[in-house]
Amino acid sequence: MLTPDQIARYQRDGFLALPDFKSADESAALRARAGQLVDGFDPASSKTIFTTNEQLRAVDRYFLDSATRSRCFFEEEAFDAQGQLKQAKALSINKIGHAMHDLDPVFDAFSRGPALDALARDLGLAEPQLWQSMYIFKQAGIGGEVGWHQDATFFDSSPISVTTFWFALEDATLYNGCLWVEPGGHLGPLRERFVRNGDVVTMEKLDATPWPDSKTAVPLEAKAGTLLVFHGLLPHYSAPNRSAHSRHAYTLHVTDGRSVYAPTNWIQRGADLPVRGFV
Repeated sequence: MLTPDQIARYQRDGFLALPDFKSADESAALRARAGQLVDGFDPASSKTIFTTNEQLRAVDRYFLDSATRSRCFFEEEAFDAQGQLKQAKALSINKIGHAMHDLDPVFDAFSRGPALDALARDLGLAEPQLWQSMYIFKQAGIGGEVGWHQDATFFDSSPISVTTFWFALEDATLYNGCLWVEPGGHLGPLRERFVRNGDVVTMEKLDATPWPDSKTAVPLEAKAGTLLVFHGLLPHYSAPNRSAHSRHAYTLHVTDGRSVYAPTNWIQRGADLPVRGFV
């Protein structure tokens, strides 16, 4: 599926943009299904906020159980000082996570297929395993910042193999919080490891290499339908969305079954919901 030049660029830069990977109809179907899930969500069941800047603060039973379920998380700025939503529920959700690809037929259909399987193998994933899915809303006006991080922090393995599949469901621009990356940054070390021991989660500091700055980071604007794939060690970030336009995206985190998936990763799967591939 990928050309030799694309493979070489991925190996050099740590990421690759593939425009028009998904059709407008496919993206619309996923957006519609996400809307239905939010409609069915009772805010009284949880006011859990998702933030990467204070990751451990966001960890509770509701979050941990989402490893094998489909749950909604609010934007950090969704609530007023009295704990009430500032605006409609549908405009306040940060994301849905983290097992829709295995639990919901619409998400399953979007997340799998021969094209994705062929792409994964071209990227070096001989035995793709889909561990996590996230539907990210990046809401207009209140879409939260996602601080610099590496996805291998949350999906450690030996050797590191996690690869991110990031689908733009709406145009991602400089104005509504597109991704920023450090080209070639995947060749550096893993800086942190998110470790779970029972219900206790800690962030282990592994390396003091500084995060990228304005001199080394580049934006990845992406039209709806574009698939961005990037290496698990690639540092990436997205700014808050203060625009009038949301930036819906959908992500999958995939490892190679030949690597040893760390038993301390926060997402684990058992026989009741086994990890599966693209086909």
